Amino acid sequence: MRAIAPSSVESAVPYMNEESRDARYLEVVMVRKSFRGTTVMDEMNFRMARGELVSLLGPSGCGKTTLLRIIAGLMPADEGEIVLGPRNITNLPAHKRNISVVFQNYALFPHLTVGENVGFGLKARGHAKSEIESPVRDALRLVRMESYMDKPIAGLSGGQQQRIAVARALVVRPDLLLLDEPFSALDRKLRETMQVELKSLLRDSGITAVFVTHDQEEALGVSDRIAVMNAGRIEQFADPSTLYARPATPFVMDFVGLSLRLNGTATEKADGACDVGTSHGSVRTPIALRKGEGAVIGVRPELVRAFPSGEAPALEAGRNRVEVVLEDVMVLGSKTMLHGRCDEPDRLVCELPGIKAGFARGQKVVFDWAIEDTLAYGAAA
Repeated sequence: MRAIAPSSVESAVPYMNEESRDARYLEVVMVRKSFRGTTVMDEMNFRMARGELVSLLGPSGCGKTTLLRIIAGLMPADEGEIVLGPRNITNLPAHKRNISVVFQNYALFPHLTVGENVGFGLKARGHAKSEIESPVRDALRLVRMESYMDKPIAGLSGGQQQRIAVARALVVRPDLLLLDEPFSALDRKLRETMQVELKSLLRDSGITAVFVTHDQEEALGVSDRIAVMNAGRIEQFADPSTLYARPATPFVMDFVGLSLRLNGTATEKADGACDVGTSHGSVRTPIALRKGEGAVIGVRPELVRAFPSGEAPALEAGRNRVEVVLEDVMVLGSKTMLHGRCDEPDRLVCELPGIKAGFARGQKVVFDWAIEDTLAYGAAA
């Protein structure tokens, strides 16, 4: 592996005080990984604090599971280092890292009972049978499955099996818990229930955890912070509120939540703002871009108002407005989504609370939003 400069984590770790060590509990330093000559991860740097729940969020193939497997020791990095607490674990085998992994398919043993599954890791570590029963019961109590101690795995539902997989991961008291899309096989309602339960469980246990998912709603719901990954690198690493309200790049804006999006060219610039010419008219942004520069602007759909053309009030100062023809009206119970006609990669969308009557496909409407809510990115973004 490539040597790291003296200012790196390895040389710094012995001199960390307890406070700084907790803030830099897990560190991934300059990690590279290639498969058959194709680089899938280049100079990956990642840091999280003790007790944090961090999600790795991104599309399939972005490198999130590869990063998880490298941290777990299930896959070697080509270069770089992994530090966990006071230990540099880069060259340690997986079984010596004290890291637990909950896999997508749970990897439970069908021929063992619930209790035997949960206690398997303790047995593999050489614990006597008399030393295993009590911690196994404690782990099952955490996931509210203590009454299933002697039941077979085959009779459990998907949600129950997920709980058993988490209990098995926690019973060995890991320094770090890794979860690789553990809810992907569950139906939506059960998945949402398990998200709430997992977050509460990890909070109560003080466990540090990394959660891999491609579901942005799931990541927003369970995480202290989210690392949005794209093509083997992190585009933005922030708390859910910041990530949603102030995405750093157009990719993050598009991947985390839904947005009205228009492409255009910066025209006039004044007082720290500028106008962007789009196929739907000129839009003012609160961010100054270079004149003539290609631009992407966006706004979250719940910040957009909609009025039937001819019924819209006069344009207020400090607001943007575009006229669109509705392509679709989707009533989703708690909200109504209006989609306007546009060419790719533009997207015209508005989210109204509740069930809204008075809108129909083919209707001309006005979308209206505050200039200060407008996101803007130059060509370099």
